[in-house]
Amino acid sequence: EPEKPLAVNGELRLGGEGKKLRKPRTIYSSLQLQALNQRFQQTQYLALPERAELAAQLGLTQTQVKIWFQNKRSKYKKILKQG
Repeated sequence: EPEKPLAVNGELRLGGEGKKLRKPRTIYSSLQLQALNQRFQQTQYLALPERAELAAQLGLTQTQVKIWFQNKRSKYKKILKQG
């Protein structure tokens, strides 16, 4: 019988294993990526109202926008370090 997910402290876990079930990876459309990259070129950090506005315009959650910017900053710094 397949394991059923259990909610523990608000997180989904597999029964017995204790591993978190991850949300599926977000697939951004080309228009969303274009807008996100364009905004990143203007500023690498967004204030809360800017993030909320951008998320609403692109049909994403604020968390998705926040994490995209975090990942993009990390990749950008890595590229700069390599020269």
